[in-house]
Order: sequence, then structure tokens, then C-alpha cells
Amino acid sequence: MKATFLLRAVQNGAKRIPMGLVLAASIFLRFDATAIPIPTVNLGTDSSFAVLAGSGITVAGAVNSTTITGDIGTFPTTSITGFGNVVLNGANHAGDAVTQGAKNDLVTAYNDAFGRTATTSYGPIFDLGGLMLTTGVYHGSSSFGLTGTLTLDAQGNPNAVWIFQAGSALTTASDSKVALINGAQACHVFWEIGSSATLGTGSDFVGNLLALQSITADTGATVDGRLLAQNGAVTLDNNTITKSVCTTGGGAVPDSGSTLLLLSSGLATLLAFGRRFSSPA
Repeated sequence: MKATFLLRAVQNGAKRIPMGLVLAASIFLRFDATAIPIPTVNLGTDSSFAVLAGSGITVAGAVNSTTITGDIGTFPTTSITGFGNVVLNGANHAGDAVTQGAKNDLVTAYNDAFGRTATTSYGPIFDLGGLMLTTGVYHGSSSFGLTGTLTLDAQGNPNAVWIFQAGSALTTASDSKVALINGAQACHVFWEIGSSATLGTGSDFVGNLLALQSITADTGATVDGRLLAQNGAVTLDNNTITKSVCTTGGGAVPDSGSTLLLLSSGLATLLAFGRRFSSPA
């Protein structure tokens, strides 16, 4: 009977080892897939700006009806119309050297976002409304629309990055929304727009909007991010625009070194557990 018991123990121990190896390998593969993150787009000196334009800024509405937190500037057209309608929590650089440097950095950032390899591609005139997207580079062959809510899920990783590449325009519908969940940060969301962008009335927009041409924020639209127009104008109307600031914290996905250490430790434990059952009494 003792021999039979030992034989069963050895067999059970032998079964546990490959099962454990499969479990450990699946854990490794799961984390390894996210161990190489999508790099953020470096905004350079644009990071201090909430609104940056190429051919002027126009602010409609009543006095103090638009609130901007962050710097503003425009170059080479330096005109800002309706500045009395703005409550500015930042500096008005108009067309000074700071703005000119920021415009150069905008070109660099735009080209970086434009050149990223897509992880997901969509057909022409694609509406992002109703989707829940994890970190990635999302390419639209022509224009992006947004009706309803687009949800960006960081899955507990505060360093998760989203890059949206629109071949032409971006148009968000009235009362549309970009929602951030599970640690997602507005500072890590980038919209590279091949022509112009329009944010609909009352929409709640998130991210750094890098448009090759113009940007229009309709009445009541809010922005947690930046409006950066390379060549065209930025037009505002009773808006709240707040430049996004990244925060650091826990919850990041383990790097490959940590994952390998975890895997090695798990394998060592499994092997020791197997020897316990395979050794004769």
C-alpha cells in the first residue's frame, strides 16, 4: 500500500509541474505583451500651452465667458480677437519667441504622431462613439467622428498612451464625451489630425489635439488637454480649456525584468514542490 501511495504521489507531482509551467508561462506572456509600452509624444515647449495657433485666435461670446488654464500664442499671424472674453490662467505669448519655439516643437510632435505604426486601422469616416479602447495607435484612413462616448481604459497603467491618426478631419457631435477609466490620463492622449477639427456644442473632449490646419470649439465645449493648430486658426466660444498635467503613481504594468524575476521565482517554487512529491519517503 505504501508503494502504491508513493507511486500516486510521484504521478500527481509530475502532473503539477507541467500544469504549473503552463500557468507561469501564461502569466509571463500576458505581462510581456504589455512590457514594451507605446512611447508618449514629446510636446516639448508646447506642454506649457493650452491654445496655440498659426493664423490667429478668435474668442466669441461674452466677457470672461471662456476660461483657459495654460499659455496661449499664435504665429505667424499674431492677432487675438476677443481676448476680453477670456479668463486666462497663464501667459499670453502672442507671437513672441516662446510661441515661435512652440510652433517648431508642434511640427516635431505632429510628425512623430503621424509616423507611428498603427495597431488598429479603421475605414473612412469612422465614428469612435461607443468604443472602449486600451492603449494603442488608432489610424483612420480619412476622418474620425465621435457621437456619444468614447472610453479609454488604462487597465491600471497610468503610463498608457493613445494616439489617434485622422487622415483628414475630426468632428465630435454635440454633447459627446471622451471618458478616462482605470488610471487613464488626458496628458497621454494625442489626436493627430490631417486637416481641421471641430468640437461640437457642449462636448467634453480629452487629449492633446494636434491639427495641421484649424481647430473650432463650439459653444460650451470643454477640453482637458490642448488645442494646437499648426497652420490655421483656433476659434473659441464659451469654452473651458485646461492643459492636462501628468501625475505619477502606482499601478504601472511590470517591466520585462520584473516579469522575468517573477517567472523565475515561480518556476523555482514549482520545481521544489515537485521534488517534494517525487522523493521517496
